[in-house]
Amino acid sequence: MSSDLAPRNTSAAPAVADDDNRYKAVQAKLDKLGKALDDATLDLLGLWRSMQENAKHTDGVATDIENADLDPKFVGLTANVATALDGAAREVRTLSDTAQETADLTHETRRTHAKLYGALDDIRSNRREKTPKPGFFNR
Repeated sequence: MSSDLAPRNTSAAPAVADDDNRYKAVQAKLDKLGKALDDATLDLLGLWRSMQENAKHTDGVATDIENADLDPKFVGLTANVATALDGAAREVRTLSDTAQETADLTHETRRTHAKLYGALDDIRSNRREKTPKPGFFNR
């Protein structure tokens, strides 16, 4: 029942939440968030598999101790642990699916943002003259 899972040292947020809303900054933040969510999905899938294996193993242990005529109290407790692990594994899978869905939406948002504003950023970035800040003409 050992696990190969090891926590990562991720002390910083996947994308800094600041007020830099320039095109390239938004693209970088969306990219970083999408990659972090993809990584989280893979980590959660690994955790799910490990928990499922542990639940099956624990269920087998419950059967083995029942066959060995141990006190029924221990058989019941071990079976309860197997059931709890199985339930927790299902919830981890749901969390993994949610992380993947969020990652997919983040990648889609990045592509849509690029499609809507990429050409405008190219024009503004390659211009010699200064361009008014967004909102200037709304006064």
